Amino acid sequence: MKRHIKLTSQEQEQQQAVEHQKQQASGLEFETPEKMLRHDALHTPVPPAIAQRLQASIARLPPPARGWWRRLLGS
Repeated sequence: MKRHIKLTSQEQEQQQAVEHQKQQASGLEFETPEKMLRHDALHTPVPPAIAQRLQASIARLPPPARGWWRRLLGS
């Protein structure tokens, strides 16, 4: 038979921290592939050469076209 022990809020926080550490040690689980990719993108640094090439490519893009509603209203 299991005994139920009431924990104080500080003890609960410590227990949650331990569980969080165990989860990180065993690996992360993601709800969707998109969340996994976002996590990976946040934690993977972009090499400087690629960042420079990306900035150069963005600089060469034409300015965005005005929206149809702006042309219609003459803004």
